[in-house]
Amino acid sequence: MRRTGLRLLGSAVLAYSLALGACTTLPRTPYTTADASSSRVLDIDGLRRYTDEPITKFNFPATRSYLALSGGGADGAYGVGVLNGWTAAGTRPTFSVVSGVSTGGLIAPFAFLGPQYDDTLKDVYTSGIAESLLNDPSIMRVLFGSGLFGNTRLRELVARYVGPEILAQVAREYGKGRRLLVVTTDLDTQRTAIWDMGKIAAVGTPEALKLFRDVMAASASIPLVFPPILIEAEGQGHRFQEMHVDGGVTAPVLTLPEALLFQGRLPGNAKMDIYILVNKKIERNFELVANGTIDVASRSLSSITQSQTRSIIFSTYDFAKRNQLGFHLSYIARDYPAPASEGFDTGYMRALYQYGYEKAAAGQAWTSTLP
Repeated sequence: MRRTGLRLLGSAVLAYSLALGACTTLPRTPYTTADASSSRVLDIDGLRRYTDEPITKFNFPATRSYLALSGGGADGAYGVGVLNGWTAAGTRPTFSVVSGVSTGGLIAPFAFLGPQYDDTLKDVYTSGIAESLLNDPSIMRVLFGSGLFGNTRLRELVARYVGPEILAQVAREYGKGRRLLVVTTDLDTQRTAIWDMGKIAAVGTPEALKLFRDVMAASASIPLVFPPILIEAEGQGHRFQEMHVDGGVTAPVLTLPEALLFQGRLPGNAKMDIYILVNKKIERNFELVANGTIDVASRSLSSITQSQTRSIIFSTYDFAKRNQLGFHLSYIARDYPAPASEGFDTGYMRALYQYGYEKAAAGQAWTSTLP
């Protein structure tokens, strides 16, 4: 993480804070814990679950392969490169379940639908559209590596690539028993929401398409920089709006629900191969941190995110070994060069895409060991 860029962006933090402070004064329809506990969206039960719910709340399909895509901002170019290189190698599975968080939440629907959307993903992450959509590099985006674009432009990007045809295709795959999951953070309840995108798609209405897009945008909307996504809900006959932001705030990557990891056993005799595609570096590295507020905060928050990611990976690895499941991990190597500038540098993203592509095409993108 580049400290010079963070110092230059220090003045932007105050500007963002003042602007967003005004936004926080906008009134919201009040609702209670009881309303939240019984809430549903589109007047349909089961469109989303929370990671802290009991195991009985989750439906486990006959899963053969599970792809979990992490957050990582511009580093999502790595994951796209791996997916496309995997296609070129001819060994890419058709995943029974795909989950995505933040930038991974934007990649997930296209990864779920398969190689026919490889060119679409490559276009999003290497054409320069990311760089052109940004107003300014954001300090919080740099710190968390989670959100991608400002809310309005993010919504426009999602709408550009996700239309009725994508919704129909996801619905068809859902009907075959496959599952697409995208993660957001519900700020009101401080819970991690797992959205069943296939079930949403199967509703097939304009409202369902809007919700599908909103969830994708919410998953990549980091707080303090981007406005949250307000999602219409109903509980106990009371209508209100839930506030959802970047899923990476509470879950940098989604593998399995918390209760399942703690329980230690899959229901029945379910078997699967788990592939965790991490769009960031996860190995610890040495860096002499300057004794300044921005530098210390940056390094601290980066360390928190990295620690959370490693913890989930280690827990999943342990779970996989105890259940005799396949475990596969891919991430950006510690010594891969950092970008020359903050934000979404097209040259950096193209090089990172190629790095991931070449590793996967050569069959070197995945490891079964821990970092």
